[in-house]
Amino acid sequence: MIEPQTRTRLIGQSLFVGVGLAIMFLRILPLSPGAIRLPGPDLMLCLTFAWVLRRPDQVPALLIAALFLIEDLLFLRPIGLHTFFVLIATEALRVREPRWRDQAFVFEWPRVGILMLLMIIGERLIMALLLIPMPALGLASLQFLATIAAYPVVVLAAHWLLGLRRISPAEAEMTRTR
Repeated sequence: MIEPQTRTRLIGQSLFVGVGLAIMFLRILPLSPGAIRLPGPDLMLCLTFAWVLRRPDQVPALLIAALFLIEDLLFLRPIGLHTFFVLIATEALRVREPRWRDQAFVFEWPRVGILMLLMIIGERLIMALLLIPMPALGLASLQFLATIAAYPVVVLAAHWLLGLRRISPAEAEMTRTR
């Protein structure tokens, strides 16, 4: 028989992978071919940040790296660059999660936004240094704004649809002792 903590962690990991793959699948569907549209939000990034800040025990770094590496390959981005910055950002969030656990969402949202902005600046800086073609700054800015605006919606949807909630201090202590 599987222990309840292990079962919860495995279910959370499976749910994270399933939702992540579903988001990637929906992004590659040709819903309106030929239409010129504004860039949409990076829902996978929003979901990952929300999950790390609510249930850090359910999203190990290797799982995050695997999903974002698949995303890099699917969307023809420089392989591993976005993954690298997502890993750095999620580990920074994971370290700060115990201090932010009791704070309101109003404080979490700008912090996540600043972290996303630092990721974009870092990616563009490395792409410029390595002379890799990069998307236009206007498009990147619009995607950043869309992602920041979508973050509260993703957090709310994850709470209502997936049951994703913040880890309690007792649960955090139980996962720490293992």
